[in-house]
Amino acid sequence: MAIIDWSKLVIGMLGGDRREQEIARLAALTGAEVRAHGLPWPEGGIPGVKHLDDPAAVLRGAKFALFPIPGIAPSGALFAPAAASAIIPDRAMLAGMAPRAHIVLGWADANLKAHADALGIGLHEYEWDRALMLERTPAILEGLLKIVIENTDTTIHNSEACVVGQGTIGTVLARYLVALGARTHVVARNPEQRAAAFVAGATAHGLEALPELAPRLDLLFSTVPSRVVGANVIGMLPDHALIVDLAAPPGGVDFETAKRLGRKAIWGRGLGSRAPVTVGASQWRGIRARIEKILQDEH
Repeated sequence: MAIIDWSKLVIGMLGGDRREQEIARLAALTGAEVRAHGLPWPEGGIPGVKHLDDPAAVLRGAKFALFPIPGIAPSGALFAPAAASAIIPDRAMLAGMAPRAHIVLGWADANLKAHADALGIGLHEYEWDRALMLERTPAILEGLLKIVIENTDTTIHNSEACVVGQGTIGTVLARYLVALGARTHVVARNPEQRAAAFVAGATAHGLEALPELAPRLDLLFSTVPSRVVGANVIGMLPDHALIVDLAAPPGGVDFETAKRLGRKAIWGRGLGSRAPVTVGASQWRGIRARIEKILQDEH
């Protein structure tokens, strides 16, 4: 196995939240030159990390770029709630990276993929890395519980709750809800996922049953990144129901319809920021492993 000289690497980080502070701190401990823009910058700075005002300067000459896990907005902007302006990694910005550069991120949209392909930049998506997602799940669900508690007048216990989708987050969320005493429903296309939900103590339904189920629900959680909670579902929900979308963009909830009908709907993006040190450290372990594999494969 080749020994990696981290001191020769330039790592540029764009966007993110307090998780990226921890990722930047740990990346700098390797000895790499780490630059950042668009993440919340602590008053005392981050040891070994350069904070730059220009996102293009962050990427100039960088072998690796690290973009946030939360998905790219329809405008092409990275997840960067603390940034003064939108960060859109266009072709001109990416062209300044080092030859045979790489971007490690949650997932890339069509525009970023096209730019990277044209410039010979490798893309490494880890939104669907199951091991990493499982490590982040407790923090995400603690953040979700905070949203529910702050936006309802009743307990989760004894409520009628529904989880749409049984991917990594949806599966664990259903188990949490059962454990908290909610009358938990799971809506999923896959019969094996529905069977597993039944075994976990939930009542399982096919996707077609969601509109009929809606009038009973106090809580509706969507984890599917396609429009599954539309007008036919939202219009059937009780006035007091809370909808939380946990999916990556474009999301699974018709927020315009929810607003028009007066239903409370929240897009729970970036919930991993609930425990930024824990989640940032787990993300860095995954990112570091990918960087090491990339460099070893190049030699």
